[in-house]
Amino acid sequence: MVRFRPLDAWNDPRGGQIERIIIDNGTLAIEVLSLGGIIRSLWAPDNQGERGNIVLGCDSAQDYLTQDAHLGAIAGRYANRIAGARLSRDGQAFCLDNNHQDNCLHGGREGFNRKQWHIGQLSDGVRLSLFSPDGDMGFPGNANVQLDYRLVGNNLYVEILASTDKPCPISLTQHSYFNLEGASERSSLGHIIQSDSQHYLTTDEQGIPTDVTQVAGTPLDLSQGQSLASLKTALEAEPTRGIDHCYLTPNHDGKALSRFGTVSAPASGRRMTLYTNQPGVQIYGSNFLEGTLGKQGQRLASYQAVCVEPQQLPDAPNQAHLVGTPWLMPGEVYHHMSRYQFDLIK
Repeated sequence: MVRFRPLDAWNDPRGGQIERIIIDNGTLAIEVLSLGGIIRSLWAPDNQGERGNIVLGCDSAQDYLTQDAHLGAIAGRYANRIAGARLSRDGQAFCLDNNHQDNCLHGGREGFNRKQWHIGQLSDGVRLSLFSPDGDMGFPGNANVQLDYRLVGNNLYVEILASTDKPCPISLTQHSYFNLEGASERSSLGHIIQSDSQHYLTTDEQGIPTDVTQVAGTPLDLSQGQSLASLKTALEAEPTRGIDHCYLTPNHDGKALSRFGTVSAPASGRRMTLYTNQPGVQIYGSNFLEGTLGKQGQRLASYQAVCVEPQQLPDAPNQAHLVGTPWLMPGEVYHHMSRYQFDLIK
């Protein structure tokens, strides 16, 4: 049985209130906000049978609106980077919000992470909905978005549907920062990450894809599992200062869920396995998180957590050779489905 516990609403400094609700199925529990579709807390059991929160978050609406790390939020209209903050299709050019270097990152400075979503209850979770008007952050078309968070056994399901009345790139991702040892731990560098992905995107110094490259023989080969510490050491001289790379999902067909890989924490024994129907997964080691305000007034640290973000590929709307379906057409339905399975290291 799934239990629901509404919490006291937060005041939105921009006006109105932000709803908060806890969903608990006895194995997993999540706290969801109507602000940004944010998962503020996610409780999962460790190898002692004790449930603990494993995602980073904030203590007020103001704190969420002040930070730009997208803690626990839905990133969109288009997750990751669009080069030059520009799009073109059918002879028409679109100027997007330029909010990161020369690019549009995660939909712009007023992306979906800062929007007030409508929230309702399902039998096993919650449904959030959002309307994004034509021209929002420069993106064409009126977009309607539906987001479901559901708890089933030891799984968190994230399902996102969207439609638009003009051709528009849409790619939405859940941007939680995971520390499977516990959200209060100051480092995730001991975590082990494994993936059967055989390819990743090489990028320029601003994170724009330049090629699809095999992982074999590179420091980014995760097939046998690597610690985030070893990835940090191998990549700290790069502009990313650690892992911040998009991997191609193995066995991707755009419909069925494919296993991407696992993140595991040796001390707590927690393991998270991601299954997704998205063509790519960005892995980000929170390399630039330093100083972001978290819970209880604590400043978060770089490398304190890891993001595992299923998505369409970065800048794919401008690079037609990249796999996936980054452009959504009128009459079509965008469908993102991801399953996060939580269990223990055997």
